[in-house]
Amino acid sequence: MKTFSYVMGLIAVLGTCMGCRPKRIEPVKPEENTSSIYDISIRTLDSSALINLSDYKGKYLVIVNTASECGYTYQYKDLQEFYSKYKDSGVAVIGCPCNQFGGQEPGTAEEIGSFCQKNYGVTFPLSEKIDVKGEHQHPLYQWLTQKQKNGVADFEVSWNFNKFIISPEGKLVQYFGSKVKPGDYMFLKAVNK
Repeated sequence: MKTFSYVMGLIAVLGTCMGCRPKRIEPVKPEENTSSIYDISIRTLDSSALINLSDYKGKYLVIVNTASECGYTYQYKDLQEFYSKYKDSGVAVIGCPCNQFGGQEPGTAEEIGSFCQKNYGVTFPLSEKIDVKGEHQHPLYQWLTQKQKNGVADFEVSWNFNKFIISPEGKLVQYFGSKVKPGDYMFLKAVNK
């Protein structure tokens, strides 16, 4: 009993010294609330209207940064075929022309639109030419590439024809680099096809 009393007294004395006081542990803060992709709009290629992403609620949405003079430009054909095949079954595509990779999208809005229509028969919406990275990154690509906003992960758009897939509920579900084509098994699986 004396030993127990001695130990308890020692603990009480030691507990009062500065180094022995327990430090206050701050609660872990949950991640900041992610924003909704449906709060974002982007101008059409000719800047005459807005593409409101909220209009795509309930659909899989494929967002692709595009370029007219790239080795992957042939994917416009693949994207158009994909869009034509699945647009009536809950899938949409938006192309976002970008000139940040090798200067491979130098044209005006009219030139880009004409090129896409003439060479690939593109009927899916094209946005205005935007920056997908860097200081002037468009808010759409801020959401796509920043975990703080999309709630999934940070991504870096590495070249033309990178693809982001958004679920019908507005969640980022998949990111694919340039080499993955819209007809590839993994791509189709990501849009439930």
